[in-house]
Amino acid sequence: MRDFQVPELITNYSCETGENPLWHPLEKRLYWCDIPSGRMFRYSPETGLHESVLQKGILGGFTIEADGALLLFMAGGSIQRWHEGELTTIVEGIDDERDSRFNDVIADPRGRVFCGTMPTPTRPGRLYKLDCDGSLTIMLEGIGCANGMAFSRDLKRMYFTDSDAREIYVFDYEESTGFLSNRRVFVSTRGEDGLPDGATIDVEGYLWSARWDGSCIVRYAPDGQEERRISMPIKKVSSITFGGENYEDLYVTSAGALSRSENGPDAGALFRLRTGIRGVPEFHSRICSGISGQAR
Repeated sequence: MRDFQVPELITNYSCETGENPLWHPLEKRLYWCDIPSGRMFRYSPETGLHESVLQKGILGGFTIEADGALLLFMAGGSIQRWHEGELTTIVEGIDDERDSRFNDVIADPRGRVFCGTMPTPTRPGRLYKLDCDGSLTIMLEGIGCANGMAFSRDLKRMYFTDSDAREIYVFDYEESTGFLSNRRVFVSTRGEDGLPDGATIDVEGYLWSARWDGSCIVRYAPDGQEERRISMPIKKVSSITFGGENYEDLYVTSAGALSRSENGPDAGALFRLRTGIRGVPEFHSRICSGISGQAR
């Protein structure tokens, strides 16, 4: 379909790998990070102000806790909680991930977190489930690059992206246990430009997928058919999320600031699109918080 919206550049912190945009509904601000530098940023649409608020090691991704804290997923399997400027260790590290780092993460309806890791020199990546008591379970192995995840609107399916395989999978998802089963291909992007990267779901149950090295965002219908494609002015489109008061704003992160001649003059920037389509709030994580129930 024809493009219908011109991306608006919000700010450019020259991110090498800008990632994990996430709307903070309690603060009414957007957070995002730059993975290699460990920098965390936030932006207030109400005031137009944006700032860098943290720099700590390598930051693969994060979730927002029910009390407003941020749960940071870092290198070596380390998981830290950041609240009011203070860092608390939740998981010191994972022995099998000492040569790896976390990549994409997502909280589920019960407050657990599904968290992917990058391959190590000796084995492919993994997908872990972090339960609310802090325990970790390996859910998937043999992953090239764990990426974009989302839950269907009826909470019966979970989408998961393996960028290196150029495929988005869908699983049957059991909310009460977090169990995943019956993996099948939802979308294969083999033969297309770029790799599927970060993902999010909208109020109509359509999946939005960022296209790394593909200069676009793609919206897929629940049956896996491409519904529309939006061109972006940068090559490495890394991730997307809905935010704003009514979740009508689509925020887009990008990468490649170290080579703007190849990736575009605005590579590494944060963008916003107003598509006329609403998103839904992401779930809050509830790790070691003792809070039960739904997380939205």
